[in-house]
Amino acid sequence: MINIRKLNDLGKGDHGWLQSNFHFSFADYYNRNNMSFGQLRVINDDRIGAHMGFDTHPHENMEIITYVRQGAISHQDSMGNKGTTKAGEVQVMSAGSGIRHSEMNNTDEEVTLYQIWIMPNKKNVTPRWGQERFPTDPVKGQLPLLVSGREKDQRHGVLFIHQDAAIYGGRVNKGDSITNKIKHQAYILVSEGQIEIDGKKLTKGDGAEVTKQSEIKISAVSDAEILILDVPK
Repeated sequence: MINIRKLNDLGKGDHGWLQSNFHFSFADYYNRNNMSFGQLRVINDDRIGAHMGFDTHPHENMEIITYVRQGAISHQDSMGNKGTTKAGEVQVMSAGSGIRHSEMNNTDEEVTLYQIWIMPNKKNVTPRWGQERFPTDPVKGQLPLLVSGREKDQRHGVLFIHQDAAIYGGRVNKGDSITNKIKHQAYILVSEGQIEIDGKKLTKGDGAEVTKQSEIKISAVSDAEILILDVPK
């Protein structure tokens, strides 16, 4: 079963320096019928103005993944971690027992990114942070695995989270297709371009919930960038 979430139907946030599309209830956008998708709690499609960002603030017991689509975001936290995550890179922060961090756009250009929160399967773990750059060449067959909490995936150099979930992402050329297995249920994000799933078209900014399916086939109507989030119910 596929439920399309069109960009225009998403929750909206406008703070001037920060423009957001909320796939689930967040901040001032509240919809009691749209609180999460299983263990996936937050997907915010954010645009952050030059030399702006999120000042130091706390989190606990949440797996927070940032997928940078354009520009670069600089991270600093109370564990002493510092780093800059650029377009085509992913960072993961396990908030665990508690951490304070900031995320700043220290550049002269706008940053666009997905902020993704997944509820952990272990609480009060030691906080941690990591980042990784992944191949950006277009693929066929299956999207690269970027993030996983599954033990069997750790030898492949993916970023770790405390949840039986997996995030795949990459680029697909116009006319090509990918097929990904689904262990639980999946949320699809169209970062760029246009795709087709079971005859249904999605364009940049759209999302889709996929349930009761063991795999998903996606065709690129144009050159596209796609994320697949496989999360427990």
